Amino acid sequence: MTPTHQDMTLDEVRAALAPILPRHAAFDGWRPEAVTMAAEQCGIDADIAALAFPGGAMDMIDAWFQSIDTRMLDALPQEKLAALSIRRRIIALVETRLTLLARDREALRRAQAIVAMPRNAARAAKLGWRAADSMWRAAGDESTDLNHYTKRLTLAGVYAATLLVFVDDESEDWAETRAFLARRIEGVMRFERAKAQWKGIGGGERLSFARFIGRLRYPAI
Repeated sequence: MTPTHQDMTLDEVRAALAPILPRHAAFDGWRPEAVTMAAEQCGIDADIAALAFPGGAMDMIDAWFQSIDTRMLDALPQEKLAALSIRRRIIALVETRLTLLARDREALRRAQAIVAMPRNAARAAKLGWRAADSMWRAAGDESTDLNHYTKRLTLAGVYAATLLVFVDDESEDWAETRAFLARRIEGVMRFERAKAQWKGIGGGERLSFARFIGRLRYPAI
């Protein structure tokens, strides 16, 4: 049963408002006014809505990006991705995110300015990691060694760079962004192939530290 607005938890309020916030943030910035207007649009009490974003702008941006994660996975179910190569899966996932962000590029531009502030560096890193982790998991990555971390750090960097191109891309069907993304993903794939070859030459013995990290992340029970 769908909860009524009066019965919603703060997490549910946050999830309900997250996709709507950028429409208002595009004009009024990532400020409390955007939360108030989004709450009014959804019929949610403004005071309750404010409680759902105690961290202000970064909480609002975080919730929006999390809604992008969810909608990306809805748009690309496993059966659809399974027919693609790993390279094409990652490209499809990133391009789906761009499609979801497309109508809110002004809000994205404003969000990028806030996320780039030095005081938000730690939170920004977490948001980038979460997006990359979501994409690699959707692509079927099950690595638990050092690859788990390098893949996500690399993709987070590619995604962040792609967003910087995308936000000002006026080419038809974001052709410039798509070309930029394709080049960057090809670079990632070459790096992964080189790592695989290096592991083969080393027989895996050089990655004992990676195995140790993997055990820390997934300890034996």
